[in-house]
Amino acid sequence: MENNPEREEFLLNHSQNSTKGGLKTIPFIIVNESCEKVASFGLQPNMIIYMTKFYNMNAARASVLINLWSALSNVLSILGAFISDSYIGRFRAVAIGTISSLIGMLILWLTTIFPQLRPLPCGQYQHDCNGTTAAQLAAILFSFGLISIGAGFVRPCSIAFGADQLENKENLHNERLIDSYFNWFYASEGASIVLAVTVIVYI
Repeated sequence: MENNPEREEFLLNHSQNSTKGGLKTIPFIIVNESCEKVASFGLQPNMIIYMTKFYNMNAARASVLINLWSALSNVLSILGAFISDSYIGRFRAVAIGTISSLIGMLILWLTTIFPQLRPLPCGQYQHDCNGTTAAQLAAILFSFGLISIGAGFVRPCSIAFGADQLENKENLHNERLIDSYFNWFYASEGASIVLAVTVIVYI
């Protein structure tokens, strides 16, 4: 039997499209990105208070630390996009980023639960403050690092990963569907940031 190149190409495209999640995966992708934004933007303003009050840091040192954390999250987005496109793919990148962010948040939460992970509170006078030990500082910096790694993978890959799920060259209305997805994605992202800086930050 003679091979038909057009038929083989059609079957290959149909097989590739059938493995994609389609429209039903979009809410999960958007919610995952929204949760990352709510967590990151809701945490950062409060962390200066947390570092000065519970880690006995001065405001200048705490501000530098938080700004470095924010910068690292943004810079790692470039590295995360490169690793995703070149090596592991978008699905694995989003999965690794989500798990990394979750573990980082859990470690940060544990620092609020266990007093051993924080220095003793200051006395009546400022010079009575106890310094942060290396282990205590390492614990909170480790949590910041994991959250930054999570943001570095999730932020650049989520929107493209969602578009991949909707890609279908045979569907004439596919372009309109992808445009609608981008609109909902950016609207949800903006709403998440507003929620984080107006509601979550006060909790």
